[in-house]
Amino acid sequence: MRKILLLFLLFASFGAFAQDKYDIIVDRNGRGHFRTIQQAIDSVRAFDPSGLKTIYIRSGVYKEKLVLHSYLTNVKLVGEDMEKTIITYDDHANINKMGTFKTYSFLIQGNDITVENLTIENSSLQLGQAVALHVEGDRVIFRKCRFLGHQDTIYAGKQGQRQYFEDCYIEGTTDFIFGPSTCWFERCEIFCKKNSYITAANTPEDIEFGYIFNNCTVKLADEVTEMYLGRPWRAYAMTLFMNTYLPKGISPKGWDNWRNAENEKTARYMEYNNSGEGANTSERVKWAKILTKKEAEKYTVSNALKGCDNWNPTAIK
Repeated sequence: MRKILLLFLLFASFGAFAQDKYDIIVDRNGRGHFRTIQQAIDSVRAFDPSGLKTIYIRSGVYKEKLVLHSYLTNVKLVGEDMEKTIITYDDHANINKMGTFKTYSFLIQGNDITVENLTIENSSLQLGQAVALHVEGDRVIFRKCRFLGHQDTIYAGKQGQRQYFEDCYIEGTTDFIFGPSTCWFERCEIFCKKNSYITAANTPEDIEFGYIFNNCTVKLADEVTEMYLGRPWRAYAMTLFMNTYLPKGISPKGWDNWRNAENEKTARYMEYNNSGEGANTSERVKWAKILTKKEAEKYTVSNALKGCDNWNPTAIK
């Protein structure tokens, strides 16, 4: 009886702590302000002048097709447990001819959004393109999140916008990180589930930075024997892998031109200081660039993501 009372008091004290620390609590079992994440998001005031609003999401599986609209800014979503707090949906491109861009499980359009300790999943079978995260907002941060899917897991979907991924897990089959945004991936684990392509950037010609993977680890499923680092969805795709572990099974060529030799003249594909058997560049395609130490110096978070407002996501906690 005493143990039960102590557990009750512990739970009650945590509930009070959570109530004080977070503005909104989501609990699918009814122990919060809302039972669904969308209800919590919709409760936030448009362009709220009072500042940051934090949404705490207790562990559970939330089958929701979420939208965080462009008029919601300065919002932070925090899951109780990265592996047990799961946002999931199962749309794919071939449902009623939906197409890729409506298949998202979570669409983020607002600026200055932070997401932590969550799993975002598209649980569709491999029946077509199926996006887990579709992000269009600027200055969006993901920390300690998991992104699960097959083809097209993450769509970084708006040119000129900046997103920062730190200590995240990203898995997929084909082109599972794609789009025109500028993205920095720091200490992320990239898991490849079949022979295909990791990235499909379509960086605009006039934007210097596309996708940068730094201090990451690429892992392959047992049956994967030929994985390409990327192919250009559009001509000026920019992708850099640096200080990253590349295992055996990465294609010796490294990069693919997407059946168009003209892309070899414009695509900006680079590598620097990678490790592992897959980092051997002796057989890389001639149109990929192996950076020197001096050339690599400009590829920093502050340079790639600063924009005109000197945004530095590493300073935001």
